[in-house]
Amino acid sequence: MKVFDFQIVVIPEAGSFSAWCPDLDVASQGDSIEEAIANLKEAIELHIECLTPLERSEFKNRGQKLMTNLEVALA
Repeated sequence: MKVFDFQIVVIPEAGSFSAWCPDLDVASQGDSIEEAIANLKEAIELHIECLTPLERSEFKNRGQKLMTNLEVALA
């Protein structure tokens, strides 16, 4: 069994949460943070099952990403 490590982003929305994996551009949602993450994990697993072995091997070659906030002021 191979284990993959993906960064995810959880975004609060009106009464729910969205969870997104930028590496795969896969998203899901839930009523709580935990539910959104669990739903995203399932969506990622289903997505990876559809990939070829070559596409899966490309995940090993990715480096770490910097994720931060950026404030932009508009006049």
